[in-house]
Amino acid sequence: GVSLLGFCLIRGRLANNRQVRMLSDLSLVGCYNLSVMPEEQRNKVLLDSAKENLKRMAFFGLTEFQRKTQYLFEKTFNMNFISPFTQYNSTRASSVEIDEQTQQRIEALNFLDMELYDYAKDLFLQRYQYMRQKEHQEARRKRQEQRKILRAKQAHLREQGENSSSTDYIGNVERW
Repeated sequence: GVSLLGFCLIRGRLANNRQVRMLSDLSLVGCYNLSVMPEEQRNKVLLDSAKENLKRMAFFGLTEFQRKTQYLFEKTFNMNFISPFTQYNSTRASSVEIDEQTQQRIEALNFLDMELYDYAKDLFLQRYQYMRQKEHQEARRKRQEQRKILRAKQAHLREQGENSSSTDYIGNVERW
């Protein structure tokens, strides 16, 4: 029977900045012992640790980029899904009305998660761009290789044609 704003005002909840805590090395700050270091320092250490651990992950995806997430997964693990991911832009949570004061309070309480999300989004899009560029470079390399092989075959055929101008028609038919 507690309102969302009332829930936000409860001190010491572990719901705040949960993603940062889930991704960080809590042993760096004495786990949940808040007396080990000042809060500002603790927040910085946790956020930096979460960012570093996220960066070291071979793969992570973002819900709002389902197709890009699928593409990155497939390229990272050299696997293909049978069908494409479906992008849903509306969820049950997105249809809930939250007043401005509560929204601001939630964002203030989860400022580390908000910063981590911005970092994750940027890192995700960098990885996606890198993979796309790598794919384009590989396709270009294959096309160049194919053109090189084709030019070599054409040169070989021209050379054979010049050397066999005195051969009869039947010999050319057999070669063709």
